[in-house]
Amino acid sequence: MEQVIKSYEIPDSLPQGLLDRLRSREALLLLLLGLTVLINSLLSPYFLDIYNLADSTQNFSEKGIIVLSMALVIIGQEIDISVASIIALSGVLMGAAASFGCGTGTVVLVGLASGTLAGALNGLLVTRLDLPSIIVTIGTMSLYRGIAFIILGDRAYTSFPDGFQAIGQAYFFDDLVPSQFIVFVMLAAGVWYFLHHTVYGRRLFAIGNNPTGAKYSGIRVDNYRLGLLTLNGFMSGLAAIMLVSRIATARPNMAPGWELEIITMTILGGVSIFGGMGKMPGVILAVLLIGMVQFGMQLNNIPGVIMSIFTGALLVVSLVLPILLGKFFSGRK
Repeated sequence: MEQVIKSYEIPDSLPQGLLDRLRSREALLLLLLGLTVLINSLLSPYFLDIYNLADSTQNFSEKGIIVLSMALVIIGQEIDISVASIIALSGVLMGAAASFGCGTGTVVLVGLASGTLAGALNGLLVTRLDLPSIIVTIGTMSLYRGIAFIILGDRAYTSFPDGFQAIGQAYFFDDLVPSQFIVFVMLAAGVWYFLHHTVYGRRLFAIGNNPTGAKYSGIRVDNYRLGLLTLNGFMSGLAAIMLVSRIATARPNMAPGWELEIITMTILGGVSIFGGMGKMPGVILAVLLIGMVQFGMQLNNIPGVIMSIFTGALLVVSLVLPILLGKFFSGRK
């Protein structure tokens, strides 16, 4: 009888695997996303409107596209501060191409090519001259935006082919989901598979954890670093295409402060600033979380400076909190 009673007793604790998942960064982000939706729905009756929610994805999908590649860059123990300037330069060059009468295909090609070349220049300076990526991209951040201002000054390009504008202004699924969000979801699936299910993703983690060890194990570390920064430039050019086609305007001061938001989303998603650690589901949840927070702030007429303060504070917390928690738990052990 005693054995029968014991067989029906409820375990004192949950399985360790389930506990680990509940304690993970992804579970925390999912909880915060749920709280954000709940609070914003209480503060504004327009938040949960399906069309408003769908339209709000335009505000973060272009940033999210770059976050995907930025996550790979930081996992590989590099960083790129020049992404917003690449957007500005690519946008101005696309506007210049459109002003010369180029068609949609040529304008798109100019955007992708300029972004890719800018990223490749970053990568070549880092790998061939053995310079820190943060120093290189701080320099090219000023360089690329300065070139955009030299080309256009304080003016703006506002005339683009109709086919080009349709890229960023199109909606799918009964005119509900913006094209930017569709592109972001498709790219997120591809980057997730690359990072977590290919040998190249495993090598990237090895490089981020120990670049010297990875090099001596036969991995061409510099080729990966060059490829990552070039990819980041390509994604910045793609984001510029989506942004310029959506607002039908290109000017040198586009995307101000985007580099801070993009890095914040990446670090908040669980990517270690020291490299070698990160999961794509967490990064995607971080993009959605910050996007919903900013959408709620806009609905409640919160000034943009408050959004900037919030983003900066969130970046600091994302950097400091894991270090403090690590010291706390190591001290208890």
